[in-house]
Amino acid sequence: MLSSVHGVPFAILWLVWLAYWFFAALNVKRTQRRERIGSLFLNRGPLVIGALLLAFERQPLPWLSERFLPLSMVFYWIGLVMLATGLALAVWARRHLGRNWSGIVTVKQDHELIRSGPYGLVRHPIYTGLLLAILGTTVAIGEWRGLLAFALIAAGFVLKFKTEERFMSETFGEQYARYRAEVRSLVPFVI
Repeated sequence: MLSSVHGVPFAILWLVWLAYWFFAALNVKRTQRRERIGSLFLNRGPLVIGALLLAFERQPLPWLSERFLPLSMVFYWIGLVMLATGLALAVWARRHLGRNWSGIVTVKQDHELIRSGPYGLVRHPIYTGLLLAILGTTVAIGEWRGLLAFALIAAGFVLKFKTEERFMSETFGEQYARYRAEVRSLVPFVI
């Protein structure tokens, strides 16, 4: 970051998002089926390590704090816009998903297949939004730790959404197969 003051908007946006995420989780449907503990640890590990890399400037390996982008207000503002846009997309998707949401891979009682709103653009818009937010944070930081964090978190999300895809396919059958054929997983018209 350019200075500790420049990190304040990033910290505020992430903390507001985290608070919303926590309170929204209080109003969800009962769980009917959940991912196994091994799967949970497999996809959570990279997420936690990535978050720690982003959160702490001091890193155990000196090269992680070296820059891959020049120190610039341009990259700072680009990163801040990416962060805000990504978090807004994640919140929009979370609100649209409603009571079907869960922080871990689950099937809820009376689970509904949501295909409207951001779910008409991509099947995993929360991950898309969070990856954009993390990439924005990485651009603003401009250090290798950000790229490593992005790669780890993306890997964790891919592992998690593969489990989600399996659960949704088993739950919704042909309806989900049609959805998969019509809507990309993370980036509209691409992936």
